[in-house]
Amino acid sequence: MHRVAVLAVPAVKPFDLSMPSTLLGAAELKGRPGYEVTVCTAAPGTIAASGGIEVVIRHGLEAVTAADTVIVPSTASRHDAEPAALDALRQAAAAGRRIASICSGAFVLAQAGLLNGRVATTHWALAEELQRAFPAVHVDADRLFADDGQIITGAGSAAGIDLCLHLISRDYGAATANTAARAAVVTPVRHGGQAQFVQTPLPAETDSPLDAARTWALQHLDQPISLHDLAGQAKISVRTLTRRFTTETGVTPFQWLLQQRLLRARELLETTDLTVDHIASRSGLGSGESLRQHLSRHIGMTPTAYRNAFTHRPRTKTDR
Repeated sequence: MHRVAVLAVPAVKPFDLSMPSTLLGAAELKGRPGYEVTVCTAAPGTIAASGGIEVVIRHGLEAVTAADTVIVPSTASRHDAEPAALDALRQAAAAGRRIASICSGAFVLAQAGLLNGRVATTHWALAEELQRAFPAVHVDADRLFADDGQIITGAGSAAGIDLCLHLISRDYGAATANTAARAAVVTPVRHGGQAQFVQTPLPAETDSPLDAARTWALQHLDQPISLHDLAGQAKISVRTLTRRFTTETGVTPFQWLLQQRLLRARELLETTDLTVDHIASRSGLGSGESLRQHLSRHIGMTPTAYRNAFTHRPRTKTDR
């Protein structure tokens, strides 16, 4: 089981503090939990939180030492985190542990020196402050999360959901991550490069006229889909479709379609014996070569490497 320490740096935001337990706790493999999540802090006991409330945390920094992944949620201590917490993060990083942050938690990682020379993100409203305070950090505010290998930073609070699902996808594959998303009733996995200027994460069902178009598209991913097709399903003009789609999802219709096709391809790679060419066809990506190019560009892995890393069942056919 993957051990995760959620390091609370007062004053914390309760929503962000509970997010890893909620999302990671929904990840299961063959009926068993994929993660053991422990919330900890430098001085266990009652700590300050936003919204005029307090939070009781019983575990200390020993949880960081024992963790495989450490997540630092939002905090008001953007420039004065406890020295003990910073030392614990430095030691965890030096030991090769994976370190992640949500929203203003990136400031804590920066204080510990873990973001120097790396690409990182935070809430767009704090990006300029982060860049001024830590000029050695390459701040990119135009993304939901930034995965720089060992260190992963998330944008605003809602983007922490995307970060947690990304961690699940990295550890256990897209199928497990999407199952966890459905269990937690949140939007499926979104790519980190997606712009963070999204008013609201898209739920499974809304009162938008685009619901019918998106549902229809997911049922026909193996077929060519045009803007006119989507507009017809939504019963609106192409111009209105493009404007509303970008407002609701933060991406264009074609970018969204590519994301969904890649998610479909990844799930088929994980859960079926189909060849790469067949998966590409069923995902609407055309040829196996097209799938290879898109997958390599978006997650840095070939279909074969992805299948070997995340397959969920024995294969009997050759992966081409």
